[in-house]
Amino acid sequence: MHILLAEDDTILADALDAQLRGAGYSVELAPNGPVAEYLLSRQTFDMAILDLGLPMVDGLTVLRQLRATNQHMPVIVLTARDGLESRVDGLDAGADDYITKPFDFPELEARVRALIRRATAGAAAASQGAAAELGFGQLQFDPRARRASVAGEHIELSPREWTLLELLLVNRDNVVTKEQIAQAWTSDGGGLGAGNATEVYIHRLRRRLEGSGVDIRTVRGLGYLLEADGKAASRAG
Repeated sequence: MHILLAEDDTILADALDAQLRGAGYSVELAPNGPVAEYLLSRQTFDMAILDLGLPMVDGLTVLRQLRATNQHMPVIVLTARDGLESRVDGLDAGADDYITKPFDFPELEARVRALIRRATAGAAAASQGAAAELGFGQLQFDPRARRASVAGEHIELSPREWTLLELLLVNRDNVVTKEQIAQAWTSDGGGLGAGNATEVYIHRLRRRLEGSGVDIRTVRGLGYLLEADGKAASRAG
């Protein structure tokens, strides 16, 4: 697996480079935003690890430009800022996962494994064409082509959003727990798991589904339920 590591802290970058190579990955280092952009435009990577605080061109800008041309490459963002707004900004820009500094390398490596495994499994499922297209309201979801649309308009989904929406659709009319979501995201516990991260992705997915006639209802103490907007309105009345 070929990984782009964009990190301007040379001590941290060298340490992560050595550890990732020791774990069997091929690594390309970028000390700033322009170098990261150049490498992404010239080479093929299986995933990217981007520091949000890159000099010259920040990590969010690099990520947004990457997502304009590549929607499916897994991306982990590194940040020294632990606020919710910073995490949401990274996820909204197209990150699949984030990790706050300081962190332990085993945690980063576990998240790398989890994202690559999901991306590989998704590509394999798409090539086999095993799943049929799913629809609900104005939402159409095609696992084979890895495409989703609302009222005929294509919507972009990160790998985690894709997995979450598919889980909710397959279990439509049944509550999906945070534990089920965590298990779907990763089988070895290396991902973000349940908790605040799940709520962030639910919030993002609700925004993606605006105008679809479909809503994600929070069932307090249990989990989440995908249902038609009309049901939510009738309960409110």
